[in-house]
Amino acid sequence: MTAYRFVHAADIHLDSPLRSLALRDPALAEFIGNASRLVFTRIIDLCLEEKVQALLLAGDLYDGDQASMKTARFLGEQLRRLDAAGIAVFVIRGNHDALSRITKELVFPDNVHLFGGRAEAIDIERDRGERTIVIHGLSFAKPQAPEGLLAKYRPPVQGATNIGLMHTSLGGSPSHDVYAPCSTSDLLDSGFRYWALGHVHKRSTIEGSCAIVMPGIPQGRDIGESGPKSVTLASVLDDGSIALEERIVSLAQFERIGLDASGAATWHDLVARLETSLQDAATRSVSDHLVVRLAVSGTTPLAWNIRRDADLLRTEAETRAKSIGEVWIEKLEIDCRRTPAGATASADPIDALRRTMNDEVVASESFRTEATDTVKELLAQLPPECRRAIAPDEAALEDLVARLAGEGAEEVLARLSIGDSDGAP
Repeated sequence: MTAYRFVHAADIHLDSPLRSLALRDPALAEFIGNASRLVFTRIIDLCLEEKVQALLLAGDLYDGDQASMKTARFLGEQLRRLDAAGIAVFVIRGNHDALSRITKELVFPDNVHLFGGRAEAIDIERDRGERTIVIHGLSFAKPQAPEGLLAKYRPPVQGATNIGLMHTSLGGSPSHDVYAPCSTSDLLDSGFRYWALGHVHKRSTIEGSCAIVMPGIPQGRDIGESGPKSVTLASVLDDGSIALEERIVSLAQFERIGLDASGAATWHDLVARLETSLQDAATRSVSDHLVVRLAVSGTTPLAWNIRRDADLLRTEAETRAKSIGEVWIEKLEIDCRRTPAGATASADPIDALRRTMNDEVVASESFRTEATDTVKELLAQLPPECRRAIAPDEAALEDLVARLAGEGAEEVLARLSIGDSDGAP
């Protein structure tokens, strides 16, 4: 007897448009946008290399109302590779798939089973004496699914290993729409052996008598989806137990990298630290490419120069990243404070101005009200998912306004600073 092995992936978001990245760096946006296809190809390669029996795709193959049939052709070509190898594919539609025109137009190869709007239970053909495997699934035709789906699934087949595919937000996630909510306790009590979930882009697993796996997005698209991304390779063993393996497939991973500028007296010192930080991060990365958001902080006499010449510092970072290889600079964040040179903090005019701005301007109710209204106007211009990720609730909005106000004050102070005697270029 042999184990029944499958790869479980979700939230591919093929050809996802990257609005935020495109605004800052079109070349990086193109690279990450194309990465979704390359990563899907890697998933197909993994299925072939591991000689699995099936690929389970738990929703959101696409990214909304896309009209391009190039995406459909690419998807069809990749799935036909599995068809040629005799590997079955089980697919449910997620909320983004329900918006896509491709969903209705694409004809899948014969090895693909697309679950419809009514729950189905598919008996897997196996050799005599091998454990019975049943794959359950249910898709939604509409992007909204405010009610739970679990009650609509067919009951588990007694004596079989029951595997369910579901696209769900589980108990909820601030950066995701509520979609077919259900509790993990309900899934654990369902009588199923494995739940192949999709929708939430962060990986999570629960193992035990019932394995509940949310593999997360296999390729991050922005800093909010940081770290290496993966799929799950699962094996149903002869005794009915399930062995899980996380397999990294991401082409590029986003990471926040801190650069402590404390005590740096010259621009050369700062750039040397920058290069070391990037090199260390590249060494730790487990994906082919590293996309870095560089956060510069600390107390240094270079603080004003760092803010004023942020474009030069970014150029230095990009130059070092290019020399390291396969490293991209996504954004530069600066939160530095100046070390007064030759004066006490109380006597330093810039420090006195900072106190005035923070205590009398930024802290005032009128400023906060106007700043909040401005931020709300800017947020309204972003896609819904971006708004929810940036400011999921009122408290997060207040924190965002306070942070932006503080950064803005430091930018003003940086522009007022004169002289380069502290060693900057």
